[in-house]
Amino acid sequence: MDEPTTDMDAWLASLATTLGVDPLADDQVMELLGVARDIAHGVERRATPLAAFLLGAATQRRIGHGATAPEAFADALIELQTTLPPPVPPTD
Repeated sequence: MDEPTTDMDAWLASLATTLGVDPLADDQVMELLGVARDIAHGVERRATPLAAFLLGAATQRRIGHGATAPEAFADALIELQTTLPPPVPPTD
């Protein structure tokens, strides 16, 4: 991740350091925010942090089985996305 540009970026970088993990790449941040939105609006808002925890656990499990961190994250994210309900079309 490049130099933190917002308070959120700085906090996330600090959290990653505190937890002893690599910071999120910019594209991972955007993907996570997008899937969090989809969960909050398509499933239930309260499910969002729980799904994020499970996504992290699934990513770590894949890393433990030999995947690289980016591959593990991408694969777990794809699997999470398959569980989301289809978006509701806008009503006009």
